[in-house]
Amino acid sequence: MLVDSHCHLDFSDFADDLDAVVSRAGTAGIGIMLTIATHITRYEQVVRVAERFDNVWCTVGIHPHEAGTEPAAGVETLLRLAEHPKVVGFGETGLDYFYDKSPRERQRASFRVHIEAARIAGLPVIVHTRDADEDTGAILAEEMGKGAFSGLVHCFSSGPQFAEKAVELGLYISASGIMTFKTADSLRQTLAGVPLNRLLVETDAPYLAPVPHRGKRNEPAFTAQTAARLAEVKGVPFGTLEAASTENFLRLFTKVKR
Repeated sequence: MLVDSHCHLDFSDFADDLDAVVSRAGTAGIGIMLTIATHITRYEQVVRVAERFDNVWCTVGIHPHEAGTEPAAGVETLLRLAEHPKVVGFGETGLDYFYDKSPRERQRASFRVHIEAARIAGLPVIVHTRDADEDTGAILAEEMGKGAFSGLVHCFSSGPQFAEKAVELGLYISASGIMTFKTADSLRQTLAGVPLNRLLVETDAPYLAPVPHRGKRNEPAFTAQTAARLAEVKGVPFGTLEAASTENFLRLFTKVKR
């Protein structure tokens, strides 16, 4: 069994054929899907998707792109919403200085709130970072110094230094379809150095479809292509990568039931 550790099944891209998308994922060997929140105001829609399918789980949180426009969610709000049995983590949250769609100070404040909720609840935080590795790493290290929390860096596209820092902090790293792209040699080299017991796989669907689906709408079934390429990069049989990434996911997301 594989796990798609990060997708967005509540997005309108899947409104017309969600049942077929989930069915195709099962046929491709994807046994669990985690649909990730981006807006606090769309919490109900995200939860409804998770409730609809036995093998779909979800998170609660605010994407850094939305930190400037979404109502600020305090720790208490996040903790209350995370009491739902299908909510298994916080985020995605973090910093995105590439698009700068939200004021950076609002992004940083929201990031810290999500981490605090993760620390209190004992659930992982899903970290988004783009062109912000220095600040992301500094906040993660500073917050870890206040008290341990679990989490992962999703859709990893950074370099070896950030990967090493994330692993040193006890975080996991998730590989997306980006690592299958022809131009991603440096990323593949970085992922080759990440311990197998710290790796997850994801689609970030509907975005970033892996080769040979690049340019099309991504969906959880395509997790298999990313996993196959990651197995090659790690120099291990596909079955080994499959088993390890799934066990890593279940170790991290403790509320998820097989």
